[in-house]
Amino acid sequence: MSQKRLSIAPMIDWTTADFRYFARLFNPNVVLYTEMISTGAILKGNRSRHLRFDDLEHPLVLQLGGADSSEMTKCAVIAQNEGFDEVNINVGCPSDRVQHNKIGACLMAEPKTVAELVKNMQSAVDIPVTVKHRIGIDHFDSYEFMRDFVATVASAGCQHFIVHARVAWLQGLSPKQNREIPPLRYDEVYRLKQEFPELNIEINGGIDSIDDIKSHLNHVDGVMIGRAFYHNPYLLAEANSLWDTSIPKRSEILAKLYPYLEAKVADGEVLATMARHYLGLFQGLTGARKWRQALSGKPKLTIEDIKQAADEVLALNPEA
Repeated sequence: MSQKRLSIAPMIDWTTADFRYFARLFNPNVVLYTEMISTGAILKGNRSRHLRFDDLEHPLVLQLGGADSSEMTKCAVIAQNEGFDEVNINVGCPSDRVQHNKIGACLMAEPKTVAELVKNMQSAVDIPVTVKHRIGIDHFDSYEFMRDFVATVASAGCQHFIVHARVAWLQGLSPKQNREIPPLRYDEVYRLKQEFPELNIEINGGIDSIDDIKSHLNHVDGVMIGRAFYHNPYLLAEANSLWDTSIPKRSEILAKLYPYLEAKVADGEVLATMARHYLGLFQGLTGARKWRQALSGKPKLTIEDIKQAADEVLALNPEA
């Protein structure tokens, strides 16, 4: 795995700082991403809130949503100054909201615009600028369309592409349907790597097991996983086997999580809001449902409540 890469996909409302800290406790090697954050949120909103992270989270990538070259460049500089390790341009999100602002997958139809973003951003920062995109959009769904998009953006200096192996249907499908209905076409991502061996090509979409990861890494440089890691975070722990490093127990992860929770509660954070990210900790084990029930729907949730619920599940699963 020394030359390969495993990462957690940027997911709105999910890959928050509280989840990312939790994820890092499972695996020291996986690359973490923020949610997609728009340039407007950074330049005009609560920047410190949007960009907060713990030093433990490195390596950490800021995913940006935007199409204005000046604004994207300013945000790339801010990202570097704030300590992010990379900046990623979102060219994959299919939602109506981002299309209206010319953000996300609709930018695949404008490869020269994306190339200009890359060129200007890279000229202003030293950290890598990468692109996450689909294999196509709507009726522009041929391999040649994706190949030409990548070639144009690579000519501006981008060396790393994360490819969601589904076409995005911008008309007629919801974002959720766009994660499920268009068929996965992994072979086209493999072909992209074959035609551009000098580029780092990372694959994304429908990957949910260690065996899947290993299989894809025979063809590309990296694997990105989203919902599977979020709903079953212990898969992150099991992925340590890819680096021949030890796999932590859930009890060990909790022991490291509690001080973080205590510090955040002391800072005024709402524990119930943070706890939603931890519901999958015991996925597949006896007592997992009771754990989820104990953490859900309780505005007055306390750390003692979490400890008690965890102890009950751990008692049923001594090896966890």
